[in-house]
Amino acid sequence: MTAARPGPAFSVHDIPFSTYGSWFGISPVVAENTRADDLHLVSHQTGMHAVLSLTPTDATGGRASTRIEAAPDRLSWIGHAGRVDLAYESPDTVRLRGSGLSLRVLAAARDLTPFSGTYFYREPHADAYVFTSYETGRRYRITLLSAAVARTAGPQTLGSADRGVTIGAADGGDWEIAVEEYETARRPYVSPGTFDQVVDAARAAFTTFCDAVAPWRSADTPAAELAAYVLWSATVRPKGFVTRTAVLMSKHWMDKVWSWDHCFNALALAPGAPELAWEQFALPFDHQDESGALPDSVTHSEVLHNFVKPPIHGWAFGHLRRRLAEGAEPARLADAYDKLSRWTEFWLTARRTPGAALPHYEHGNDSGWDNATTFDPERVVVTADLAAFLVLQLRALADLAQKLDRHDDACRWTREADRTQAAMFDELWVDGRFVARSADGGTTWDSSSLLDLMPIVLGEHLPEDISTALAHRLEGHLTEHGLATEHPASPCYLSDGYWRGPIWAPSTVLIEDGLRRAGHVRLADDIGARFRALCETSGFAENFDALTGSGLRDRAYTWTASSYLLLAEAYELSRTEPARTAEV
Repeated sequence: MTAARPGPAFSVHDIPFSTYGSWFGISPVVAENTRADDLHLVSHQTGMHAVLSLTPTDATGGRASTRIEAAPDRLSWIGHAGRVDLAYESPDTVRLRGSGLSLRVLAAARDLTPFSGTYFYREPHADAYVFTSYETGRRYRITLLSAAVARTAGPQTLGSADRGVTIGAADGGDWEIAVEEYETARRPYVSPGTFDQVVDAARAAFTTFCDAVAPWRSADTPAAELAAYVLWSATVRPKGFVTRTAVLMSKHWMDKVWSWDHCFNALALAPGAPELAWEQFALPFDHQDESGALPDSVTHSEVLHNFVKPPIHGWAFGHLRRRLAEGAEPARLADAYDKLSRWTEFWLTARRTPGAALPHYEHGNDSGWDNATTFDPERVVVTADLAAFLVLQLRALADLAQKLDRHDDACRWTREADRTQAAMFDELWVDGRFVARSADGGTTWDSSSLLDLMPIVLGEHLPEDISTALAHRLEGHLTEHGLATEHPASPCYLSDGYWRGPIWAPSTVLIEDGLRRAGHVRLADDIGARFRALCETSGFAENFDALTGSGLRDRAYTWTASSYLLLAEAYELSRTEPARTAEV
């Protein structure tokens, strides 16, 4: 049952206020783990940059005491003397309306040098003021609308100074302005409607998105609307190296698309927003290099190739095909097949030493589990999780080749999958558990990392004894809140240790799916329920303290929101389709 009016309230200290398509947000988070006293306009073009500070002021000109309220359609500062409201008119324009309070808008950086800072001036013959930022390479224009008057500070000033305007009304009453982000020049701003109409349009846009991606939501999945907002508000238009409409991992400091994070966003979006889901899956492949490797990450002004990410794309693509209501057209399947083939050949050639049956990572970063204890003895290693992901990708390619009538290819991929799987069991299954091995020799070791148990993703392809052993060990990682990435009894466990303890969304979804396909439905249900409850209590953080459930690091992470949507949708549908056993 859908709520009558979507629009969950949220804290801007955790989740930035933004809109679909915009490259900026309104937030106190101005850098990694750094929060300012005031809200800022924070841009994510050419990096994360706090451009303008926004401070409500009272009749004395001092900072007004206000509380901040946020919902998808508007952000408000509310005080005893009045309020200021902000809403997105479009991805590059916000409207603000004040009553009883003024608003001081200053360049966030006081220092202006020939290579950094923000220059400020009045636009000639107009009721408009412009900030031009070296860091973003963009301009930010404030246009005075109804009853607004401005007191300026530091126009055309060089060096170190306050630069900006204080917006209010001459009689202390109501006022309105527009703030635009653009590049070099733009025609004078003309209002397309009233402030209330802007708010109504923003609410309608979010409602449409939320109803599309979470039509199944109910009182039993209470975080679904907020999860949808995290995705909607983190979406940006194509710009720079971001070649498609993209869901960033966050509009905090994790403002990139990493080449495995995008898979979870694509899966969550697939049933309700299929085109957007395809865009998420395809974006990293736009930057595939000549070896077939995907980049580590992509953002507005940077593509990094120094590491890669694990080949979960075959697993993801198989589920993506099943989750798309209309399936996939042949041309799109053929394109995906060619790109997945090149990505797979990279692992079979560039990442297998001569004569080796199994591929290797060159660093923990390649696995996505950057500092997992599996990599403590060595970093260039052969691991069972990599072999398992590659097996699933090979089998997905075989299935896709059959669909495309490339039967010789299908046989070749199947043979390679069988060989890789057999080698994984022969070389890495030792004394009832999977071990890691040096890529340069025969030295092996085990660890207390959850990464060693990731081969459960093979699901139905696992022998029963191995499947059962993995399930038993997984129960040892299960805390009240979910799967700890390092066993809680391990001497290497760290509560905020990144991949050395905290609960993460992707490992949860991959393991839940593998357990379900392997027939361990009770344990899969338990893991899914604990993770849903964790998000409903602690939000959509990058990761979570496994023992307390507290959110850690970046607090507005889209793959966490997407993982919640996947598990919540599965839970809701299981009540009407009890036989579900093999869906994400």
